[in-house]
Amino acid sequence: MVSPGTRADDEDLGVEEALALLRESPRRPQEDPGPSHGDPGPSHGGSGPSHGGPGPSHGDPGPSHGGPGSSYGDPGPSHGDAGPAHAGPSRGGPGGPSHGNVAGSRGESGPSHRGSDPAHRGSGTSQGAPGSSPGAPGSSPGAHHRATPWPDARAVAERAARSAARAARREPVSVPLDEALGLTLAAPLTALTDLPSFDTSAMDGWAVAGPGPWAVRDEGVLAGHAEPAPLTDGEAARIATGARIPPDTTAVLRTEHGRTDDRGRLHPVRGVVHGQDIRPRGQECRGGDQLLPLGTLATPPVLGLAAAAGYDTLTAVPRPRVDVLVLGDELLTGGLPHDGLIRDALGPLLPPWLRALGAEVRTIRRIGDDAGALERAVTTSDADLVVTTGGTAAGPVDHVHPILRRIGAELLVDGVKVRPGHPMLLARLKDDQHLVGLPGNPLAAVSGLITLAEPLLRTLAARPAPERYALPLRDAVHGHPHDTRLVPVVLRDEGAVPLHYNGPAMLRGIAAADALAVVPPGGTRSGQEAELLDLPWATAGIGVCFT
Repeated sequence: MVSPGTRADDEDLGVEEALALLRESPRRPQEDPGPSHGDPGPSHGGSGPSHGGPGPSHGDPGPSHGGPGSSYGDPGPSHGDAGPAHAGPSRGGPGGPSHGNVAGSRGESGPSHRGSDPAHRGSGTSQGAPGSSPGAPGSSPGAHHRATPWPDARAVAERAARSAARAARREPVSVPLDEALGLTLAAPLTALTDLPSFDTSAMDGWAVAGPGPWAVRDEGVLAGHAEPAPLTDGEAARIATGARIPPDTTAVLRTEHGRTDDRGRLHPVRGVVHGQDIRPRGQECRGGDQLLPLGTLATPPVLGLAAAAGYDTLTAVPRPRVDVLVLGDELLTGGLPHDGLIRDALGPLLPPWLRALGAEVRTIRRIGDDAGALERAVTTSDADLVVTTGGTAAGPVDHVHPILRRIGAELLVDGVKVRPGHPMLLARLKDDQHLVGLPGNPLAAVSGLITLAEPLLRTLAARPAPERYALPLRDAVHGHPHDTRLVPVVLRDEGAVPLHYNGPAMLRGIAAADALAVVPPGGTRSGQEAELLDLPWATAGIGVCFT
């Protein structure tokens, strides 16, 4: 099994630091967030064939050719996703259990978002030379690429978010309950009243006073009505669940535990205990009690508890603001692919996934291959995070690196030793603003989202890191010689089954997946445990997390 280790300690520290900064921040009126818009559409793509044999268990991701935080003065080649999309053979074949696509990778070539082939964006052999213009990236084929090992890249993103939170000094916000799902409490939740705030009936039946039999009043007691008249000994009144208990009531007799005689008198059919089925005032809490601590995630039960305790709003960590920039002239927003054009899959995929990570997606802009428009969009954004799709390599229209150089951004991660998604990047635009450059291929972009955007956004939102865990893989998964692989899996009977269609341009595998298996360099044997990364919809449900 995966042990917590240093990475988990760093993640916990990040949450504490974010909350500490919020505690220190002065309060100012909350600004109204800007509108969100976008253009959805799916994508087609492919990858090369799968081959190779199973390798050893969890291993070192291999040496890094350089550290994070590199400048643009010495660019190196940016390797792409065209490397082997290895995966183990399937015991179930193409029509494997349940999802019908279980087993190792099946490379099917086809059109793709640029980012997995040297001829397309996101995977070229070099970055632009220093001083290249946004429209004409250069090359330096002899330079070494500074690819970061996968675990280190995630840690860099977390540290970047902590630094940004310190720089931004973001203030807590007051959020209506119906908008607070998924936020982190920036103040303890303290009861504003006793719960319940008066004695109430726990059951439908009769409120009774003294020993029976009892004479039953004509008028009953319903929930939501003012305080009823007191009872006298030997008297009973019909009462509904949640209704206020009449003064001097000694017990509530459930409907099924009483009977009335011919004279209309009420008799118990079993013994009556003093105080039975009465919820006394303050049974759950007293006004001023702390119900939940600072740092609690606002789940549906938390929202319900807050409402019951008298809250209309919650004081919470603000959602990180994200702008999404979709690049590529080859992308269609509707209809079938044709004449070298393909459907955009990332426009519909990224915004809900980013929201599931706690972000406020403010804009989804389609930039095409216009370097000037991309530079304007990046430099005018005031989002906490800018996410771009494609254009992270050195093709003729791969403008991300040249523009980052031009505006003086600091490159923190330039390529990650992971497949798919190798040409992803993370840059610091300002002290409190970052850019995540995703490869253009859909599954490679998902890999970049999980590797860089997820830890950064989670830390900014002061959300706790998910518990790390591992399960045995039902089939062998072939590995890259030096890079980590992220492979879609379904969870079955305390094990994980690798899925087909896991090439960088494919979404069919992850669309059926519950999690991604973290396959170390060299691969895993059948039955060997691998760390799993849960996908948001598999753990919380669409109605909970995609808000």
